[in-house]
Amino acid sequence: MASTVIKNWDNKTWLSSHDYIKKFNNFLLRQNKLNSNSRILDIGCGRGKIIGNLSSKLRLINKPIGIDLINHRDKDKRINFKKISAYTFFSLNKKKFDLILIKQTIHLLQFSKIKTLLTKMSNSLNPHGKILILTLNPQKNEFPSFDLMKIRLLKSLKRDKKILTFISKLYPKRILKKFVYKVQITKKKYNNMISKRFISTILGFNDKQIATGIKQIDSKFKKKLKFSDELVCIIIRNN
Repeated sequence: MASTVIKNWDNKTWLSSHDYIKKFNNFLLRQNKLNSNSRILDIGCGRGKIIGNLSSKLRLINKPIGIDLINHRDKDKRINFKKISAYTFFSLNKKKFDLILIKQTIHLLQFSKIKTLLTKMSNSLNPHGKILILTLNPQKNEFPSFDLMKIRLLKSLKRDKKILTFISKLYPKRILKKFVYKVQITKKKYNNMISKRFISTILGFNDKQIATGIKQIDSKFKKKLKFSDELVCIIIRNN
């Protein structure tokens, strides 16, 4: 998908918890009329736990396809995983999908590539199929942050806002929804996530910057962290 690769976003975080996956898939099902015959594609699927769970929930006849640049050893066995870029996938793909999901990945792409990818996705939808694009809400972000992380995060969210506007101009009939998950996590676990660089905005930080950031988190926040992880969801319909 991009030169920047996130390995730990769905590894032992709230994003990989059973509760998060259950609530997120309930959100997906409220936006889509899916059944056991549905075909699903997840772009930037990580370990594929979300669509793996969805496959079991719907008893899908066709394994959902998940594509990513990292082939994790602990990826979900319920998905048809392909280590491939989205552009290569669509150049080879002849299948049509009822749901194409791209969750917290679109911000890694250049604007010109976003437009190309959206066209390829739209051409790969079944009648009444939908594309769901999810990204952090640029208007409301509650992630506990240290100083340097906050600066980078605000810069990233500013770009996310431009991406949302860009997609909305390309698809003026798009629908906007929000998915909100209430996070409760110990500061120790959150700092461990930071040390593993779970979010793209801190990937480029060196060990010293990460260590300094963890010290700031320790001094600024209580032992148990409570905040909302809020995503904006753009829904693009085939017709």
